[in-house]
Amino acid sequence: MTDIMERTTPLIPRRRLLPSLGGWSGSVGVLGAAIAVGWIVVAILAPLIAPYDPLAQNLPVLHAPGPDMIMGTDALGRDVFSRLVYGARVTIPLALLLVTASALLGAIIGSIAGYFGRWFDEGLMRLTDLVMAFPTVILAMVIAASLGATLVNAAIAALIVSWPGYARLTRSLVLGLRTSNYAISGRLLGLSPTRSLLRDIAPNILAPVVVLMTLDIGTAILLLSGLSFLGLGAKPPTAEWGSMVSDAMQNFNSWWLGVFPGLAILTVVAAFNFIGDALRDRLDPRSHINRDGGRAL
Repeated sequence: MTDIMERTTPLIPRRRLLPSLGGWSGSVGVLGAAIAVGWIVVAILAPLIAPYDPLAQNLPVLHAPGPDMIMGTDALGRDVFSRLVYGARVTIPLALLLVTASALLGAIIGSIAGYFGRWFDEGLMRLTDLVMAFPTVILAMVIAASLGATLVNAAIAALIVSWPGYARLTRSLVLGLRTSNYAISGRLLGLSPTRSLLRDIAPNILAPVVVLMTLDIGTAILLLSGLSFLGLGAKPPTAEWGSMVSDAMQNFNSWWLGVFPGLAILTVVAAFNFIGDALRDRLDPRSHINRDGGRAL
């Protein structure tokens, strides 16, 4: 009888932090992942890839792209390719750090508001509404200008305007999960609110948050580059893509000064958007459409 029960009783899988990604290889996510990994490798190996010192001003001024300098030089005689490669070491890690910090801060605020409710929810959500009431770029510009035009202050300004989206998303998910059977059972068994959030609720809200983080990396790169373009981020002689595009505005005839850093920003943003779209299609059950029956799986 025991053998029969073992053969007929289905095994209950353990809850996963993220659903299976099987089948993801057929999507544009592969292209996005390849581009993103390529840029990350470039950032890591920048000293080995760059042919010149990105800060050295010992090359011909405004030299057009050619065999010796494949992306030309800028108005100060600096190699554009070398500065582009070193710029990846600034823009990409800072964007990843910004998105991670925004997600962590927003998830904490949203979880507290959604789980405890009452005045916690009212107070924290009014604060969230206050930040979201202002245009993101305008508010970031005001904060960065108030703190001082540096790359660190630009990142702080971007963090302040980026966390509300995660707070809203996390709150809505927690509100739906805090009354679920397994969450109520955990509380009846004596789990503290913190342990209930971490053990029962957090694994079930991680997938949407990760998708939003992936999509927001491109937004963070655009925001940081935009602040640097306006003179509120990286300062000379730092090699940063937004500031390189800003420098190109002074020399319209030298097309390569703006085209190459602009393409770098475009490819990285598109890559992470491709990854985010692929993850969203794979991890969101409501987006899975049965090709045969036309029904959501």
